[in-house]
Amino acid sequence: MGKALIIGCGGVASVAIHKCCQNSDEFSEIMIASRTKSKCDALKEKLEGTTKTKIRTAQVDADDVDALIALIEEFQPDVVLNLALPYQDLHIMDACLATKTNYVDTANYEPEDTAKFEYKWQWAYRERYEKAGITALLGSGFDPGVTGVFAAYALKHHFDEINYIDILDCNAGDHGYPFATNFNPEINIREVSANGSYWEDGHWVETKPMEIKRVYNFPEVGPKDMYLLHHEELESLGLNIPGIKRIRFFMTFGQSYLTHLKCLEDVGMTSIEPIEFEGKKIVPLQFLKAVLPDPASLGPRTKGKTNIGCIFRGKKDGKDKTYYLYNVCDHQECYKEVGSQAVSYTTGVPAMIGAMLIMNGTWKGPGVKNIEEFDPDPFMEALNKWGLPWKESFDPELVD
Repeated sequence: MGKALIIGCGGVASVAIHKCCQNSDEFSEIMIASRTKSKCDALKEKLEGTTKTKIRTAQVDADDVDALIALIEEFQPDVVLNLALPYQDLHIMDACLATKTNYVDTANYEPEDTAKFEYKWQWAYRERYEKAGITALLGSGFDPGVTGVFAAYALKHHFDEINYIDILDCNAGDHGYPFATNFNPEINIREVSANGSYWEDGHWVETKPMEIKRVYNFPEVGPKDMYLLHHEELESLGLNIPGIKRIRFFMTFGQSYLTHLKCLEDVGMTSIEPIEFEGKKIVPLQFLKAVLPDPASLGPRTKGKTNIGCIFRGKKDGKDKTYYLYNVCDHQECYKEVGSQAVSYTTGVPAMIGAMLIMNGTWKGPGVKNIEEFDPDPFMEALNKWGLPWKESFDPELVD
């Protein structure tokens, strides 16, 4: 039994909070804290009476380290689950360090003024977290998150060394809008419009945005166009999984999405450089976010499935081996259960699981850790229990 402070009240946070409340045997008490307390209160009201978990709410600005410290000291949680924006990771890590509280997030730090997401800023906290005797678990979402757990599980149970990993993220959901993003538009568009890259022979190979395209026949979904992107877990897996020669990350996009995105880029709406408008400085991408549909509103209208997984190639007992681990999630089933679509669900469930394993001491080890550094078995078991059952194949279609 433990206490968790959950910072954020968006789509992913809502799923994680629902799951904490389903898991009352582990989460005796949670506090939901966000800049907009009314959102936290509305979620509390919805969940109370359905759970034994005690729910509290608070208003907090995640950029204000002193306010975060005061809130942590007042609530005394066993773990802080950061489901705010990636720009706020370091502030929350600072507050956890000052109060000697365990920390979990789903996405690595990203500076607000440049689309550059990597682990160096958070890895810089390793020694301080070790000295404080607390754990920071980085990237407990799906990708990063479950993909790292899949890699650790594949290595533990199926390989002596893994040489190639292809991470495939397919969202075949249809929400009916000409253009909308399934998670925070600002983060989503920054990721997609940045240069792609993959990890090969110990270094990064950079590509132009959407330069590399493949078609893959996803189980339970069918053939989809997918494009190579940069993604943060490539960086940590390249260091933590022995034998790696190459890791790539692919994500599916429909033609309508890409056509709209290209048009928005061409007219400057995806820029993160401030411009002057009617005497005020505005960031075009932040304005675009304000006019696009809120991802949380997509749940009731999204149909179809996601398929996210990893294809591993390596060696076992001197022989070549291929192994595919993946999860298929249905948007409408997710909405029925927790009121969110599958993109939020596939991130929110692993966030709860990571927080639980740190909170109850199943995963121990002071310092700043990526998820693949822990024993994958308890996490894999929890995925099956809490709504993201995994499937495996020993003869998958390969990506050339």
